[in-house]
Amino acid sequence: MNIALMSHDNRKDLMVQFCTAYAGVLSRHTICATSTTGKLVSEATGLPIHLFLTCFHGGSEQIGARIAYNEIDMVLFFNDPHDHAAAETVSYISGLCDQNNIPFASNVATAEMLVLGLDRGDLDWRDIVNPKSKPFTA
Repeated sequence: MNIALMSHDNRKDLMVQFCTAYAGVLSRHTICATSTTGKLVSEATGLPIHLFLTCFHGGSEQIGARIAYNEIDMVLFFNDPHDHAAAETVSYISGLCDQNNIPFASNVATAEMLVLGLDRGDLDWRDIVNPKSKPFTA
């Protein structure tokens, strides 16, 4: 499955900690991320991550386009609810996920449920929806 990682500045450390804890599960899937988040996670975990641009330089639009074309199977976007300037990005990504029935987590509690479900096979239905899902290339 193709999993997208995004996080606001005040949640990047939390994303790194989360991905470190679940690196074993995540390592069996293709991961993409906005640039800063992806670099931090990759450096901490050793996971190979396809990097898009930073969120505010178009990375959210790049991931959004992949969502719109049903090329992403799950989005983990750790949101800072106090960052009102970035709220539009969360709304944009979550709206695209809603339109395309793509599992979306905006916090650690929901992300943990999705990743544990992914590990159990609860999200295998995405293989039916997205049978030609291909790993990202550089």
